[in-house]
Amino acid sequence: MYKYKVVATIVEIRGDGICSYGHKVGDSFEFSGFTPGGMCQFAYDSLRSAVAALLYGGNFPWTGDSEITTWACPDPDRPVIFELRRIPVSEQ
Repeated sequence: MYKYKVVATIVEIRGDGICSYGHKVGDSFEFSGFTPGGMCQFAYDSLRSAVAALLYGGNFPWTGDSEITTWACPDPDRPVIFELRRIPVSEQ
């Protein structure tokens, strides 16, 4: 069982503001493991390592707060910017 879950929320779509996969600003995906349904595979691939680190309590030295960080999909013309938010999972 993970100590955390990670919620990825789209906060910006650069370029013309249109994601070629159809994602929109405000769309959210929950990672309580490694497979959120409905996310573009390219976006998922770019977030996967960061999500794994966050799920296990890892930190990123280049950010002041690893509880909330941003990552982008690899589309060079219209990158989709995700906010990754780590949320503690209460033990029951």
